[in-house]
Amino acid sequence: MTVIDAEGLIMGRLASVVAKKLLTGEEIDIVNAEKAVISGSKATTLQEYDETLTRGSREFGPHFPKRPDRILKRTIRGMIPHKRMRGRDAMGRLKVYVGVPIELRGAEITKVADADMNRLSSNKYLTLGEVSTKLGSKF
Repeated sequence: MTVIDAEGLIMGRLASVVAKKLLTGEEIDIVNAEKAVISGSKATTLQEYDETLTRGSREFGPHFPKRPDRILKRTIRGMIPHKRMRGRDAMGRLKVYVGVPIELRGAEITKVADADMNRLSSNKYLTLGEVSTKLGSKF
């Protein structure tokens, strides 16, 4: 089992690395999901997530999450063939947490070097927790 700390990591890059590892058969736990970073301007990012959330209807969907751990899991799901058996098995090996749960406090936590926030060329970014609170989550 691999434990990844999402603090200061770019969400899309983290999701692609995790998706590849899940498809190879690794079990992955991601902690501090609310501290992952979404690059781009604040206004545009919030507008896109708000449009995604309000799309569809209550009865028929598509249903989009508000909590930061579920948004990150949904992003990873988009990079996996989740409708096939291989993808369902891969999603079963993924766990995403807000903060660090008690059972993972002593575990060895790794960082993904490819997704580090230092790769950003500007200071235009939001954390996933900020986006989640703007969408109305109370995590």
